[in-house]
Amino acid sequence: MNQLEKILRPTLAHIHPYNSGLGLDEVKSKYGVTEIAKLASNENPAGPAPQVLAALKLASSDLFLYPDANSAQLATTLSDYLDVEADNLIFGNGSEELISIICRSVVQPEDRVITLYPSFPLHEDYATLMGAKVERIGLTDALETDLNALLEAVNKPAKMLIFANPMNPVGTWLNPQQLKQVIETKHPDTLLVLDEAYYEYAVKGDYVSGLTCLMPDDQNWIILRTFSKAWGLAGLRVGYGICGSKQLRQALDLTRTPFNVNAVAQLAATLALQNDDHMRHCTAETVRQRDLMSQKLSARGYKTASSLGNFVFFDVNRSSMPVADSLLKRGTIVKPWKQDGYDTYIRVSIGSEQENTKFLADLDAILPPDHKRPVSA
Repeated sequence: MNQLEKILRPTLAHIHPYNSGLGLDEVKSKYGVTEIAKLASNENPAGPAPQVLAALKLASSDLFLYPDANSAQLATTLSDYLDVEADNLIFGNGSEELISIICRSVVQPEDRVITLYPSFPLHEDYATLMGAKVERIGLTDALETDLNALLEAVNKPAKMLIFANPMNPVGTWLNPQQLKQVIETKHPDTLLVLDEAYYEYAVKGDYVSGLTCLMPDDQNWIILRTFSKAWGLAGLRVGYGICGSKQLRQALDLTRTPFNVNAVAQLAATLALQNDDHMRHCTAETVRQRDLMSQKLSARGYKTASSLGNFVFFDVNRSSMPVADSLLKRGTIVKPWKQDGYDTYIRVSIGSEQENTKFLADLDAILPPDHKRPVSA
């Protein structure tokens, strides 16, 4: 064992670097392409409301001051928007930071943590970093959550149950009855962390937020959402949590770093809430494009998961990395999934109509539609 190994947490050995993908400039420089379809990070291609952009141009005069440590104005605005208590809201530098805060506050070595699989990797990684024993609940052959296995798992004591609904990367979801079953079956001492990062895209489907299902006498829960997706503020990093009680929010605040949400991000999120017509228009168009994308991929013979997110998860039936690399060379960025058992899958975000058309054309050039789907390597 070298000196560094003696210093670092042993659990770091079980953590893989987060696959954040390539940026536009990097792809242009590396592959010499000018037209880029960036479809790897589930962003809103339309960006934030024009009113937000206009205000940000005037927001530089107070940048020498620290931001409001409690995001008070944003909390008040969001409280009114959601009709929840402001004291139950916590904000983070993206919802990823809130996952880290929750794990640092709750998880101890050898704790049992339950999640769905394949997963947003940070659901597992932050729990693993704290020494948890992560238990994965997989999918059925139809790429749906194995509800019976999930209910059996959550009925027994666990420190935390964390999963996304709709599920990232697959897009599948628990319908209202299924989500209610999970909530009612969950052991009372288990903290439920329900990641609703794609809530705004799902509300028109057979879907319901956990807020409508949670039981009044259970305060062991937190719902996570974000301004990075539907609200178009990914570059400013604003996530929030709706806690089951003020006491839970106060406990999480003890591990939240001061001033963790910058002043410009607080302003942008507040203004976005006040101009939500833009968000609703964008999500409606994305849902339309998502359903069209699913139909076209299925028609080409790809096994495609049902999705209520702003992305589609599909099987290229061969290692997805070479396919994604070939797409990159043509200027299309997608996310090849790397978790064991799903490394033949690609998650493609829904972009503009032009970007989506480019993606399908590039995919067809690599794997022609009339070509029999290759056998997995």
